[in-house]
Amino acid sequence: MTRKQLVEQIHLKESFLCVGLDSDINRIPKHLLSTADPIFEFNKAIIDATKDHCIAYKPNIAFYESLGSKGWDSLGKTIDYIPNTHFTIADAKRGDIGNTSRQYAKTFFETFAFDSITVAPYMGIDSVSPFLEYDDKWVILLALTSNKGSNDFQHHGNEPLFETVIKRSQDWGSPSNLMYVIGATHPESFVRIRELAPDHFYLVPGVGAQGGSVSAVCNYGTNKDIGLLINSSRGIIFSSEGQDFAEAAAESAKQLHFQMKEQF
Repeated sequence: MTRKQLVEQIHLKESFLCVGLDSDINRIPKHLLSTADPIFEFNKAIIDATKDHCIAYKPNIAFYESLGSKGWDSLGKTIDYIPNTHFTIADAKRGDIGNTSRQYAKTFFETFAFDSITVAPYMGIDSVSPFLEYDDKWVILLALTSNKGSNDFQHHGNEPLFETVIKRSQDWGSPSNLMYVIGATHPESFVRIRELAPDHFYLVPGVGAQGGSVSAVCNYGTNKDIGLLINSSRGIIFSSEGQDFAEAAAESAKQLHFQMKEQF
């Protein structure tokens, strides 16, 4: 998906919500466990319930690869089921020496046809550039994450490490194929980050179960194209773990969508 197409979908729906498909086999409703593919049946129902409120889906790859070949099959069916109007993110956090990254890129951009992939920057440009060789595909580079452990490294140094990552990576790609992960749990940092990367999109995890605020992120983080994909995973998909799980997910997504409409 191109940047133009992504921005068009954001304005068409007046939403920049991303639904994270962290589809934990141990948390999905028990009545689905008797189906042939419980994870896909769960994802299918979540997609049907939320697609009018969001513009992106983000399967977390760990919840699929942990199930072996069956999990990969569920992932493939899920990607095929997501409407092509929606941006897809492989939350895989890959990043290795060039020839290995090239195989990861082939996996998620060719075999599964995702629009984007999350990538760890620690090994530098040669570990990231293979992902950037694809037309109309995106790298989403980890910069300032939403977890508590982000304080261990990302804020340290005379120049915080997350600032170094953003500065050094600017010329690896462009605002049309490079995004950054910026956690919603650090809203005060968005002012400085927007100074460093004014035109880029940010994938913003941490809203919902991790306590991040949509309004705080929007106050500091939007640009002329909105420039945000705010993700909620558990806060939407596990709004209920009963037979009404899809209806509950729809209501949670609708509430976030309503908050986002205020930005248009």
